[in-house]
Amino acid sequence: MDVIPYQLYVKPIDISNITFSKKKANNLIFMLIGGVQELTTLDFPGRLAAVVFTLGCNFRCGYCHNPQFVDEEQIKNIRTENIPEEVFFKFLEKRKGKLEGVCISGGEPTIQADLLEFALKIKQAGFLVKLDTNGTKSLVLEKMIAEKAVDFFAMDIKTSLSRYEEIVGAGFSVEEIKKSKEIIQNSGLPYEFRTTAVKGKHTREVFEEIGEWLKGAETYFIQNFRNKKTLAEEYKKEEGFSEKELVEFKLLMKKYVKNCGIRM
Repeated sequence: MDVIPYQLYVKPIDISNITFSKKKANNLIFMLIGGVQELTTLDFPGRLAAVVFTLGCNFRCGYCHNPQFVDEEQIKNIRTENIPEEVFFKFLEKRKGKLEGVCISGGEPTIQADLLEFALKIKQAGFLVKLDTNGTKSLVLEKMIAEKAVDFFAMDIKTSLSRYEEIVGAGFSVEEIKKSKEIIQNSGLPYEFRTTAVKGKHTREVFEEIGEWLKGAETYFIQNFRNKKTLAEEYKKEEGFSEKELVEFKLLMKKYVKNCGIRM
């Protein structure tokens, strides 16, 4: 199912001077919500859920499949205001008894200043919360766990630690990513780690290194790259792996993690 854009507000987003950590209005801070998927049966394992997509990301992965929530120029082209929180929560109110949870995705949700408060509101409304993250804000994850604001984690493992900059660009801390992985793995909450596999970027050697890093993890998914929509144009020429190739990676990873799956 495609992302359902919000269509009622027609004022263009002005992000010329905005940092994606917060947006102030009447001295309050609100989530920067770029889109909502009304129903997913896949994103929150075992639950019927909605997905809310936050604006902005501190990574620049060329193969990103949600470029409209990452690239500043594409965000400028979204001819709608960001979705007001009150509209989103009115939507949730109408879905009580039908939906069980909300996936907070992006973009990168942990760069939003009021993520914790937003997640707690969702919990207070009677829904479970799944958080998707790239692992660059370990303190945010610790706070979410301490406040019982999250029920499920999904952390993107972009590649092996030594190759991260090649995928995500500069300006990140490997130590933060390592710490976030440990926090999630030891949180006592259900979680998954996942890697989008791109030919030319992810080889058997890369997966061996990822496996050594994630050794003992409960659940790991290999997601096949799709070139339909990408952040960088050159990735539209790339191809995903065959099912046979992905199965070979899966068999390799099963030496290191307890459960390994493939998402085509």
